[in-house]
Amino acid sequence: MLRPAILALMLTAAPLWAQEFQTRAGSAIVVDHNTGQVLLSKNADVPLPPASMSKLMTLLMTFEALKDGRLALDTVLPVSEHAASFGGSTMFLDPRDRVTVEELIRGVVVLSGNDATVVLAEALSPDGTEEGFSRMATERARELGMMDSVFRNASGWPAPGHVMSMRDLATLAEIIITEHPQFYDYFDETEFAFDGRAPANRFNRNPLLELNIGADGLKTGHTQEAGYGLVGSAVQGDRRVTFVVSGLETEAARAEESERIVNWAFRQFAEETLLDDPNAPVMEAEVFMGERATVPLVPAEGVTLLLPVTGRETVTGEIAYDGPIQAPVAVGDRLATLTLSHPGVPPVEVPLVAGEDVPLAGPWRRIQITGAKVAGNLIGEALERFQ
Repeated sequence: MLRPAILALMLTAAPLWAQEFQTRAGSAIVVDHNTGQVLLSKNADVPLPPASMSKLMTLLMTFEALKDGRLALDTVLPVSEHAASFGGSTMFLDPRDRVTVEELIRGVVVLSGNDATVVLAEALSPDGTEEGFSRMATERARELGMMDSVFRNASGWPAPGHVMSMRDLATLAEIIITEHPQFYDYFDETEFAFDGRAPANRFNRNPLLELNIGADGLKTGHTQEAGYGLVGSAVQGDRRVTFVVSGLETEAARAEESERIVNWAFRQFAEETLLDDPNAPVMEAEVFMGERATVPLVPAEGVTLLLPVTGRETVTGEIAYDGPIQAPVAVGDRLATLTLSHPGVPPVEVPLVAGEDVPLAGPWRRIQITGAKVAGNLIGEALERFQ
């Protein structure tokens, strides 16, 4: 049966939860890149119109195509009538143009070009259409665990049912940062003057890039329905935070709120390493029919938590495992889950594995164990009858 065990990890440096950040954004999420901890969540799982922030999905799928050789940065793509028909933010492409993939990527990232996004989407689409790409993007999102995302187009152009949650956008950003670092430098490019066509639209709209706070991506978005939003990421020292905000009323509010979030995330939290000694088991778990009666449970790897920097409080853990554990047990077998908790911080689950081998008991030992168990059951039944 499932056996919970409670323990206190006496972290003398472990601080009390910082006061919860109050954001004006209608929905938001802040994720610490190193630990994966969510530092702030507000309506983060609500599917909402993502505006141009959904262009990140088109970029991710472009990066995947570059990685597996379906495209190259110098591949030249045609511009369809459909792609050239878009208004809003554009590269001012026309059907006579032949544009490289690299130019289109820069056009999407820096200029937020709807036309550039559709050119890439049509090149990736299994049937050559934006509709076909949208279906493929929705399927790819499901494969990546983005369950609250549905794509009706490639650019985020307002369309019924075109939605993403802030958590999905954060997941998307983390995948780009982690799995495609060779392309990530495009996101902190502040200016791209494509062919001199759009001098008023040559600057990156990300308001954080020139503030000297470590910001290096990723994508803004705005429509009347969605409000102003930003998928952002920043690095300071050894830490990176990724965040998404949406539903802000003005461009200025987006800039101010994004800067506040970055400063809060870096100033109010610090990393603490726990359970980093593999020779110090977290607990001994009962083993059935083993040469030993228990097995030490140890973390699969060292655990680093991000904790608030003010005050002091104890980190607690709850261990759950299906026990007693049946022998034989081999070193490294996953046997239990440790859930670490701290006031205000979302729980963190840590796999626990066997720290030692426990072979199956020999015949005589198994007879002893069985006899002891039968005797124990008989005594228990007798005691119940006399109560």
